[in-house]
Amino acid sequence: MRGARTVGAAATVAAGVELLHLAPAAVRLPALRRTVARRTAGHGAPDRVALTFDDGPDPASTPYILDALDRLELRATFFLLGAMLERAPGLGRDLVERGHEVAVHGWHHRTPWYPAPRRDLAEVRRAAEAVAGLCGARPRWYRPPYGVLTGGLALAARREGLRTVLWTAWGRDWTERATPASVYRTAAPGLVGGATLLLHDSDCTSAPGSWRATLGALPAIADHCRERGLGLGPLREHGLAGG
Repeated sequence: MRGARTVGAAATVAAGVELLHLAPAAVRLPALRRTVARRTAGHGAPDRVALTFDDGPDPASTPYILDALDRLELRATFFLLGAMLERAPGLGRDLVERGHEVAVHGWHHRTPWYPAPRRDLAEVRRAAEAVAGLCGARPRWYRPPYGVLTGGLALAARREGLRTVLWTAWGRDWTERATPASVYRTAAPGLVGGATLLLHDSDCTSAPGSWRATLGALPAIADHCRERGLGLGPLREHGLAGG
């Protein structure tokens, strides 16, 4: 009996630790995003939409996105993966030189389902240092891979002076069936004042070539916002306090 009680107590403790670890991930729930987690979700100034890209920088795709943004006279926030940036540091510097904002998306794109606070801190710190050192600009924002904000990642971001920002709208541009029309059609209902739009400038964790759908959707997204009098730009202009 004593052994059974010990095993049961250990299981209860383990379950409690796991619950605390995953509890912050609840901010992904639509109801919480609209209420108590509005700022973490990315709700900002009512006359603006934040344009953000995840998973780069990627030499195979990011330059095309950058050229399109130049043509549209837009700037954005790029949430960078440390492993991708390490392979293309010149592209990271180019982002900053072109007037874009760089932020932290982690080192690898993986979901941290199990508690590992030391690993979380080490990887977020390593990624933040890479962004600052290789891009030449100190990051202010953090977005966890898949938007899964665990307790360890939330604490790591805060210790590195990063503000966590998820998103309120997306284009589902990572799928094999994504097209410019589908990306715009999916994103459009959420392109309202205060929104934060999630797109991808790399297919490193998406369907091969899916970034081309994102590229093709950008003019329609820009027109949508301009026709409604909404500014479209980086998080630094979105009315969110950093830190």
